[in-house]
Amino acid sequence: MLKILLLFWVLSLQIFLPQHTHAAGKEKTHLVLTGSSTVAPLVSEIARLFEDSHPEIQVDVQSGGSSRGIADARRGLAEIGLVSRDLKENEKDLKAFSIAFDGITIILHRDNPVKKLSNAEIVAIYQGKIKNWEKVGGHDAPITVINKSAGHSTLELFTAYFKLKSTEIHPDVIIGDNAQGIKTLSGNPDAIAYVSIGAAALEAELGTPIKLLPVANISPTLENVQNGRFPIRRPLNLVTQKKPTGWVLRFIQFARSKDVRAVIQEQYFVPLPE
Repeated sequence: MLKILLLFWVLSLQIFLPQHTHAAGKEKTHLVLTGSSTVAPLVSEIARLFEDSHPEIQVDVQSGGSSRGIADARRGLAEIGLVSRDLKENEKDLKAFSIAFDGITIILHRDNPVKKLSNAEIVAIYQGKIKNWEKVGGHDAPITVINKSAGHSTLELFTAYFKLKSTEIHPDVIIGDNAQGIKTLSGNPDAIAYVSIGAAALEAELGTPIKLLPVANISPTLENVQNGRFPIRRPLNLVTQKKPTGWVLRFIQFARSKDVRAVIQEQYFVPLPE
């Protein structure tokens, strides 16, 4: 009985100990980052570089949406929240640090003959008023509407720009992150979705059968995101509960430095101005 109690006590200590691991006889400090599915893949690459030069640090990156990033940072469940939009008025108690810029655009399958859609047509498609591609210059086929799930800033910015209410949208498929949306659309020539320009451009470059459509006749290019012409533009932010210090500060400084510009550009995002 005494051995059982002793084992239970040891296991309890392990559960409640701070987040440190041992590697090669040395402790590693964990940084937990959670939130935006747009920011997470970029930050994962930045974290890998940071760990290479700081082997005593382990960075754990999790997605789940910008709303999770805000909530986890505010509650202290993550040292840094990942948020792919500006902070709202009721979030100004948090500290935000931009690391790059991105845009949101409409994507179609590469085999879809439609080359552009007006804002009014996009709204009508998402409201279920236009249900066949033939109505907008495509072939005779029903439109599969892909929509983002709640908690993702991509949904918030899309609905805000097109002046849509979430209750007005009639989706056939609901997706979470950009990768899921792109994968779903690439397997359905009659689908429509909206995702991060960076995520879509990278996948298109890799040969995924998708194409990016202009919004308000502005091409979804990095140049147009950089110069501010593209209408749905957003910052990619690292968010903290309070003024960052220690390793949190060092990671944020690294993520905003010229050392990561190449990584940001490789993922088709726009770096901060030099």
